[in-house]
This record gives sequence, C-alpha cells and structure tokens, in this order.
Amino acid sequence: MKLVVAIVHNDDAAACVTALTDSGIECTRLNTSGGFLQKGNATLLVGVADAQVDEVIELLRRHARDRNEYLTPIPPTTEPAELLVPFPVEVQIGGATVFVLDVDRFEKL
Repeated sequence: MKLVVAIVHNDDAAACVTALTDSGIECTRLNTSGGFLQKGNATLLVGVADAQVDEVIELLRRHARDRNEYLTPIPPTTEPAELLVPFPVEVQIGGATVFVLDVDRFEKL
C-alpha cells in the first residue's frame, strides 16, 4: 500500500478530487498555503494499492495544469525609510508536487 501526497493549486484541487473520486479512488483534501509565493493550494492525501499509483499520478497530471501568473513580490524592508517599489514578476505556478510513501499499516475504522 502507498500514500500519495499531492500538493496542487487551489484552482485545480476540485477537478483533481472529482477525477479521483469518479475513478473510485478516495482522497482527503487539506487546504494549505505555500511558503514562497504565499498562494493557496491544497494537499491531497490518497491511500492506494501499489498498482494504482500510476493511475493516481496520471489523473493528477491531467487535472493539475501549470500556468504563468504575474505576481508582485513583497520584499522584506530593512529600514523604515527605504521605499522599494517592486515590479511584477512572471512565475510558473500550478501543476502538482507528488510524494509517494510506503505504508506499513492501514486500518479503516
């Protein structure tokens, strides 16, 4: 048995959960936020048999798309008198970050 931990963009989370459940795969969604971009995302926890891992990853690949957005970084100020006007920066967001972990024991109570 494996635990698939997938971090996806908030905009893609509902489509990923729907695709998984439509395929008969149960998952748990946790709302989380990223550290670098401070953007909302979702962490999906999916417990599956070893043979289903590739199916889960393929479903995530199809429904968690990457995209480019312009973000205005908020730089840390070192002195109160300093005034920095940040310019928008194009960054790639979305897609999925996936971890596959071995599960020693699983019980559904």
